[in-house]
Amino acid sequence: MMNQRLAVAAADITSLAPGAEILVNGVAGVCDPLGGFYLPDHGVLVVSDLHLEKGAAFARRGMMLPPYDTLATLNILSAVIARYDPRIVISLGDNFHDRRGSQLMPQAFRDTINALARGRDWIWINGNHDPDGTVDLPGQSADELVYGGLVFRHEPSLVAGKGEVAGHLHPSATVGRRGKYVRRPCFATDGTRLVMPAFGVLTGGLDLKHKAMHGLFDRAALIAHLLGRDRIYSVRFDSLIG
Repeated sequence: MMNQRLAVAAADITSLAPGAEILVNGVAGVCDPLGGFYLPDHGVLVVSDLHLEKGAAFARRGMMLPPYDTLATLNILSAVIARYDPRIVISLGDNFHDRRGSQLMPQAFRDTINALARGRDWIWINGNHDPDGTVDLPGQSADELVYGGLVFRHEPSLVAGKGEVAGHLHPSATVGRRGKYVRRPCFATDGTRLVMPAFGVLTGGLDLKHKAMHGLFDRAALIAHLLGRDRIYSVRFDSLIG
């Protein structure tokens, strides 16, 4: 999914830079094609909804999926960390697919996370899939974090959304060109709040026009920053299909 090239109508594109530079509540950030959000003034990298060990969680329930999702997700996470070398990594909840994921995760994956976290602060925001935090992993867990003029939480708030960076909803959007349609994960922001795409390779997406998104954004200002193969494609909400 992350390796498909996205084609959109030129008239709908507002940015073709490899990473889209945006402002959230006046704070500058970069939406990366790999699915991370980087705050250069603070050295902070944000990712969301890793859903590590999802395949293992399904296997415990008797539903067999290919057991490669954690490795693939960590490989992408390694790449985005190498790109920015952040001081702080914030993972916005549903870090693991269930409550047992971090406890039962194989040592090889644990070693990878330890290596990625070395020399950095790492904050695991608790999600609805993993509300109890992590087990024997570097960093600290929190229900939410206020930092650098933004508030980082798992689920978007209908009450306190100003300056919010959240996940949970796995936003995606659909664009069309010449009778063909492409649906991609996306960052969604109206400049006041940002909802992050899901980072995990086995996660699905919820269309930005779904009723669960209603009330979160000023749609006149809403931009979907879609993940392309090697760049972000930024498309106005009113140019989306759905």
